[in-house]
Amino acid sequence: QVQLVESGGGSVQAGGSLRLSCAASGRFFSIRTMAWYRQAPGNQRELVAEITGIGSTVYADSVKGRFTISRDTAKNTVFLQMNGLKPEDTAVYYCYTTASLSALGSTYGYWGQGTQVTVSS
Repeated sequence: QVQLVESGGGSVQAGGSLRLSCAASGRFFSIRTMAWYRQAPGNQRELVAEITGIGSTVYADSVKGRFTISRDTAKNTVFLQMNGLKPEDTAVYYCYTTASLSALGSTYGYWGQGTQVTVSS
């Protein structure tokens, strides 16, 4: 099993910055893709950014140029640097990872508990 622990959420004024962190722990063979999703009240959960094991990244159009995803592979940790925050970025941000539990095993998805980000105008 994989446990994901997020940190770094909080409240900030528009134009400000926050940095989210998510550390994976538990019994697994390898961590594959790591990603951040977010869900605002009344909305579906949406992908914000993801980073593969070789460092390829994907961003939602709404955050391109403002957010940067990175990872420390040795520590199984993913970061999301959020700059130029807007009120519409307000949401619960969830860490997500895919991991294999053995060398020849299947890959499974795991979610963190979520961290609140609130941006005031």
